[in-house]
Amino acid sequence: KVKAQLEEKEGKTFDVFTAVEFKTQLVAGTNYFIKVHVGNEEFMHLRVFKSLPHKNEQLSLHSYQSSKTKHDELAYF
Repeated sequence: KVKAQLEEKEGKTFDVFTAVEFKTQLVAGTNYFIKVHVGNEEFMHLRVFKSLPHKNEQLSLHSYQSSKTKHDELAYF
C-alpha cells in the first residue's frame, strides 16, 4: 500500500518490493518499521503509520532509510 508513496519520493520504480521483516510501535495509532527488499542486494527500511480505526485514514509512509543491506538491523527511527 505504500509502494507508490515511496516510488514518488525516490523518483523511481521498484520491480521488486518484498517485506522481509517488521516491528511495531504503538502510539496514537501504530508505527510499522518494515525492512523491504527492493532488488539485487538493496534493502530499504520504511516507517509506515496506521491511524486509529475511527479516523479512517490510509496508511502513510512517514519516513524511510535507503542503502540498507539484508543484515542491517531493523531499528526504530
